[in-house]
Amino acid sequence: MINGMTPRRKIAVTLPEELVTAAQEAVAQGRASSVSAYVAEAMAERAKLDDLDDLLEELLERTGGPLTAKERRQIDEAAGWR
Repeated sequence: MINGMTPRRKIAVTLPEELVTAAQEAVAQGRASSVSAYVAEAMAERAKLDDLDDLLEELLERTGGPLTAKERRQIDEAAGWR
């Protein structure tokens, strides 16, 4: 569905004053078309991160869990990071 045609739903939220100010400044500077658009973009980014967290958790379950400290060191050394 094209973004302009996406169904919209109005909700009320309470935000810290500094976040409201940041959103208003983004609109004033042309970095967002509206405060609603700014908040929607932030929420969409958070949803992507949550999806990635879920994917990572699933992959770790399939592969035997997170890397051990030894495995991390080996990868760092192989990559030349240490």
